[in-house]
Parts: sequence; structure tokens; C-alpha cells
Amino acid sequence: MKQAPVIVVQLVHLQGPMKGQIQEFTDPVISIGRSPECQIRFPADLTVVSRKHADIVRDGNRFKLTDHSTNGTFVNGKRVEEAFLKNGDVLIFSEGGPKVSFLTQMREQDQRPSPAPLAKAQEAMPARERPEIAGRESPPIAPVAPDEGDVLPQPVSAPLVFQYGPTLRSYKQLPVNIGKHPQCQFAIDHPGILDLHAQVFFSQNRYWVKDLTGRSLVQVNGEAIGLRPSPLSLQDLLKLGPQGPVFRFLGEGRLAEVEESSPESGDFPGQSRKDEAAGGAMEGKEDREKKSVFRRLFK
Repeated sequence: MKQAPVIVVQLVHLQGPMKGQIQEFTDPVISIGRSPECQIRFPADLTVVSRKHADIVRDGNRFKLTDHSTNGTFVNGKRVEEAFLKNGDVLIFSEGGPKVSFLTQMREQDQRPSPAPLAKAQEAMPARERPEIAGRESPPIAPVAPDEGDVLPQPVSAPLVFQYGPTLRSYKQLPVNIGKHPQCQFAIDHPGILDLHAQVFFSQNRYWVKDLTGRSLVQVNGEAIGLRPSPLSLQDLLKLGPQGPVFRFLGEGRLAEVEESSPESGDFPGQSRKDEAAGGAMEGKEDREKKSVFRRLFK
């Protein structure tokens, strides 16, 4: 039976001692400061941040920030005592202090973060069960897309947001072409990117990526996608080429640039950070999940 959705708050550390971490909360109150009791706990020697600096409190389906600090809390550059937050707001705890971006995501109560989009995909693609494809491998959710004829990019209204370096790129109409050429909607000046490199589109209630290079340069979770479009699932790693850049898919059309793992690690980008986070949780050293870098100053 379907249960009421929960709202997950994602706080993405853009600047400060926790830069590169993404913390997720479903608590009704999220406390921020240097006190050991705070959910977002900054180092004790970071004295620009008060021991109990601020709270984010759920109010219905909204979230209110309340400042309790000496040096102030800023929302999009403006000092506030109280403010209702919206997706994409940038919070600064003390002038020149730690900076985070505020995001929310709706999730079903009985779903885990990663399988949620996969379950939707099963409902959205009944054609896969037809007899003519019965001879193929049929895992619960195939990581490779069906025949290209089954999934075609079509103009559609759907949100898509890239956080790349110091920029935020937001789109409402898909597909979006990625490449070095200025005619591409998402133009990237990067040595590993071709003029027309990849395409992100929305079909069958999912986001997909297509390799336009003809060289199998685009990878999802360390595997080249080849000629067929590949669906993007929560926490998938999209690598545009051997030299990067690399993005993590955070769901609801959001892709965040992540740091590349060192070649010696043998992991595909971002894997070592997830493993370290899991290990830290097992040892009781962290209450939050570490994820890859979201490096962005919002407009």
C-alpha cells in the first residue's frame, strides 16, 4: 500500500571544512553549529560559527531557517533572522563562513533512495515483457537500455539541472545536447569533450543519456554505454569521457559534478568516497552519508 511521501532535505557543502559532502535529513528539526548535539556539526575551532548557530525546521511542506548566532546567517547573500527556504537557496553560516546549498526531494516512505526510480521504470516499461524479447536476459532492471527504437528522444518539458564547476545550468525543455560547440545547450569547454558529445533526454518517466561521439566515450557507472541510450538511476555516475567530467545523478533531473578517483584506486569515479562513507558509518564516526562533490555558487 502506498504511504505518504517523505521530504528529504539535501544540504550540499559548497565551501568550508565539509566541502564536497552531501548530507541528507528527514528530521523535523535540523540543527547547525559547533555543538556535538547538532546534526550539522562544524569543527570546534571554527569559531565564526556559533555552538548553536541555526535551525532548519519543517513547517508542513515548507522549511524555515531560524538564526541563533552571533555572526549571522545569510540566505542568497542576505542576512536573515528567519526565512522560508526554497530549492537552490545558498546558506552561509557567518560572513565568509561555511556555505551550503539547500535542496529537497520527495520520496515514498517505503522506498529506499536507490531503488525508487527503478521501481518506476518497471511500471513505465511494460513493453519489455512482450514475447518478442523474451529470449533476452531479463534482470529486474536492465542497466542497458532497450533497442534504440523503443526509446527515442522527443521534445518534452522536464527539469534538468547540471552543477558544473562554478556554474549552475538549468533547463526546462529536453533533450539537451552536451558538447564543446557553442550551439549545444550545455556547452562545456573541456579537453575531453567533442563538439557534439552526448545528449540527455526524458522518456518513459526516466532520464536517459545518449553517446553522440561514435567512439563509446560516455560511461555510466564505469561501463561504456555504446550506441544505445542508457537510463539514469539514483546515484549513477555519468562520465563523459576518459578525462571527465563526471556527474552523479541525484534524481529528479539533477546532476552534480564529482571529483575523479585516483587511478591507483581501481574504482570508477566517486566509488571510493561512498565506500569511505559506509565505513565511517559502521565505525560510528559519522551520522551522515558522504557523497561526491557539488561544486557550485548559485546565481
